[in-house]
Amino acid sequence: MAKQFTVPPVVFSSSNGVNPAAGNISQRRAPSAPFQPSRPPTSSSALPFMSFDMGSAASASGSLGGAISASTASGSASFEDEEPLLDELGIHPDQIWHKTKSILNPFRLNPTAHRDADLSGPIFLYLSLCLFQLLSGKIQFGVILGWIVVSSIFLYIVFNMLAGRNGNLDLHRCTSVVGYCLLPVVILSAASLFIPQGTSVARYVAAGVFVVWATRACTNLMVALADGGEEHRGLIAYACFLIYTLFSLLVIF
Repeated sequence: MAKQFTVPPVVFSSSNGVNPAAGNISQRRAPSAPFQPSRPPTSSSALPFMSFDMGSAASASGSLGGAISASTASGSASFEDEEPLLDELGIHPDQIWHKTKSILNPFRLNPTAHRDADLSGPIFLYLSLCLFQLLSGKIQFGVILGWIVVSSIFLYIVFNMLAGRNGNLDLHRCTSVVGYCLLPVVILSAASLFIPQGTSVARYVAAGVFVVWATRACTNLMVALADGGEEHRGLIAYACFLIYTLFSLLVIF
């Protein structure tokens, strides 16, 4: 048998005969204003979040400017202490001109100037020869470069074979000498632009003179710069003669 529970009746209090529901409504609270965070006390500035100390800002900007000026001064000083760009690349125009000027007089060469070998001057003379050949209607950039490389290796092998154990010629110096001695061939290429094509005898004579000039200069430099070549000067001169004859054939034909 189910047990019965007695629930007490709910009685709403009323006063002065007012409807209980209406009284309940009147007893409700009025809604309060939304939550507003407390603000710090306002300063003299109209915008509190933009207030700052002018003295501290001025001192901070002064210190920052001093640091920037100090770094700029140190940077400019370090830049002035650096070497020129050409020197960093190993290109010395004065040295190149001194070596080139020594080749211009085959009877008074200066081997001391060529002891410090470089490839900047030979590259310049190579480009000059290619340019003059291009002006004459011959595109021979790859041919001339290949012949310079092969000629340097050929002369390097021949010289060291002749000198034997006393030979101390390195490939870098040999390439430098072969390149600088291309100057007569470059002059021949420039002069051939003004020599008529029909006068073949004049071209051959001019080519022979410039080949002898280049051969003499290269032979004297090789013998002076490396040991063991004085005894075989004739054979070294013959190898140099073959090299510059090939270059002159590119010019006259």
